[in-house]
Amino acid sequence: MVKKRKYKVWYDKKDWRWKLRRRYKLVLMDEESFEEKISFRVTRLGVLVIGSSFIILLILSTIYLVAFTRLREYIPGYTDITMPKKVYDLQQRVDSLELEFKRKDVFVNNMKRIIEGKDVEEVYLPPPDKISTYDSLKISPSEKEAQFREEFENQSMYNLYQNRSNKTVPTALGNMNFFPPLSGIVTNKFDPSQNHFGIDIVATRNEAIKAVQDGTVIISDWTLETGYVISLQHQNSLISVYKHNSTLLKHQGTFVKAGETISIIGESGELSTGPHLHFELWYNGKPINPEEYITF
Repeated sequence: MVKKRKYKVWYDKKDWRWKLRRRYKLVLMDEESFEEKISFRVTRLGVLVIGSSFIILLILSTIYLVAFTRLREYIPGYTDITMPKKVYDLQQRVDSLELEFKRKDVFVNNMKRIIEGKDVEEVYLPPPDKISTYDSLKISPSEKEAQFREEFENQSMYNLYQNRSNKTVPTALGNMNFFPPLSGIVTNKFDPSQNHFGIDIVATRNEAIKAVQDGTVIISDWTLETGYVISLQHQNSLISVYKHNSTLLKHQGTFVKAGETISIIGESGELSTGPHLHFELWYNGKPINPEEYITF
C-alpha cells in the first residue's frame, strides 16, 4: 500500500499573513428586492495599500497647495507672497511724495523771499525723474577702477626677498636677491650624498612656479624620470632647475624676469610621488643648497 506524502502548508490560517491575503466579497444589494447590484473582491492587504496610497497622495497635494499656490495665504501664520513687493512700491511712492512736498515748500519760501525783497535761497533737490534707484546698478568696475586694481596687484610682482646670511655663501652670490619659486613646505632637503641635488617643495595643486632671477630659458623639455623640466641661465654662472611640472609656460630661448610665472606645479615623471616642485641651484657647475639663499 502506497502511503500518501503529506505536504506542510507554508502558512497557518491563524497567521497574520494569511489574514492579509484572505479574500472577501463586498456586495451592494437592493434593499427591497435583495438584487445584487455591484460586487467587489477585496483583501485586507489591498485595502491597506489603497488607503495608504490615498493618505500619501493627500499629504503631497496639501504640501503642493501650501508651497506653490496662493491658498497658503488663508492658513494662519502665512502672509501674502506679494507683500514685500507691495511694501517696496509703497515706500517708493512715499519717498516721491515727501520729495514733492519739499520741492513745493522750497518754492513757497522762495516766493515769500522774493516778495519781501530778499535773495532766493538755493536748495538743491533732485528732480522726480532722477531719483536714485538700484534697478540699473552696475556691479562691474569702471575702467579707471580696473586699471587701479591691476597696478596695485602688480606692485609686488617683481619684489625680491633678501637671502639668508650665511658664511658659506659665495661672494658673487652674496649680494644677489632671489625670488622664491614657490610658497610651500620643504619636504626633502638638499643632500648631495644621496644624489639629491636640490629640495622638494610641496604646495597646493595648480600653483604657479616663478623664476628666481632674471634669466634665459635654456631647457624646456620632458624627460622620463623628471617629467616636464625647465631650466634658466642667470648671471654669475648661476643656473636654476625646476622639475616635475605639469605644464611649461616658457619656450627655450625666452628671456624671463624674476617673479614671472614659468610653469605650473605637477607630478610628472617616474620619480615623482605627488604634486611638488624639485628645485635646484647650480653655481659654476656645482649644486648649492637653495635654502641658504631663498626663504620658502
